[in-house]
Amino acid sequence: MSGAATHVTTPGFREANIHAAGTRGSRMTYRAGIVGTGGVAGMGIYDGSDEDIGDDPVDASHAGGYAAVDDVELVAVADIDDDALDRFGRAWNVPEDNRYLGHEAMLAAEELDIVSVCTPSMLHREHVEDIATMGDPDVIWCEKPVACSVTDAESMVVTCEGAGVELVVNHSHRFLRQNQAVKAAIQDGLVGDVQSITSGSPMELLRVGTHVVDLSLYLLDARARLVAGHVTGANQAAEHLTDDEIDDAATGGFFTLDSGTFVTYDGTARRDVATFHHRINGTEGRLVRAEDGWRYWDSSGGSHEERKPPTDGYDDDHEQSFVNAVSHAVDLVEGQAANVSPGREAAETLEVLVGFYVSHYTGGQVSLPPDRPLKDVAITSW
Repeated sequence: MSGAATHVTTPGFREANIHAAGTRGSRMTYRAGIVGTGGVAGMGIYDGSDEDIGDDPVDASHAGGYAAVDDVELVAVADIDDDALDRFGRAWNVPEDNRYLGHEAMLAAEELDIVSVCTPSMLHREHVEDIATMGDPDVIWCEKPVACSVTDAESMVVTCEGAGVELVVNHSHRFLRQNQAVKAAIQDGLVGDVQSITSGSPMELLRVGTHVVDLSLYLLDARARLVAGHVTGANQAAEHLTDDEIDDAATGGFFTLDSGTFVTYDGTARRDVATFHHRINGTEGRLVRAEDGWRYWDSSGGSHEERKPPTDGYDDDHEQSFVNAVSHAVDLVEGQAANVSPGREAAETLEVLVGFYVSHYTGGQVSLPPDRPLKDVAITSW
């Protein structure tokens, strides 16, 4: 390949509507609900500063994604905290009668097409399975990590499949067109056989690093087979996000893929000094992702020349991922897409995250998929 810009249309992302809200040519309005009124639901994501999440609505969120897509209306919200529920309802103009104390009450009263689960990860299994069995949605859009244990994640997948519900996990990097274009280019042989990936993010593993680990698996369409990890115990965000003691912490390590690729991950540094990054080394070239996007070097002819990346013309950012995810959810409701972030693949990503912890505390390497006792190991986050 010459390195010229590659035009990619990923299944489930209509080129005419993925990048701008309101261009779909609305046929009907789909009803959405949210369980959990924390930051990612609509009030802001903790960014590593000394400021706590406030009372104002933030567009880079589940509610913000719903608000930006004409075909979807956020009609209901549920939480077990009255004050948080009212704060969210006021911020996003959800009528008082549609603010429910507990998800069961919302499911009993509302007919919903899409339901977001924005509660702490230790509650994801209960909430996802209740929504799938008590409600009748087409799509459940669950925050990452999918669960705290592989056992819980696999149970969620089985329950949703049995109920005919698409479980979409918010590994947001999968919803960005530039990452979809990179995946397509890798699959087309742009860099040859991928031999290694060097990656990293700010701490903590389940709150932040899951995106980076998941992206490596997504780009190569691969599954991890061996994991070794180191957990520092440092946690930058806990005091801002929860009063409970949690396991999530700064973590690093390596994992190998069924393709033979060797992947390193470093998530041990604070947000103010660390960045999201990937360096993909192949036999025919190299792709590098930094804060300013992807770059590509072609070494197929024996030289090493920088060329246009396959992402040329795609300028998605993290905020756009929420809009893209809602657009994708509508495609799934309408039967026009294949799920780009399915629960089953999120469970495989969780195998790596749990494997890091098991490796650290046992002093050995962990083979994947894990045997039954290790599937039950729970790593708590929020």
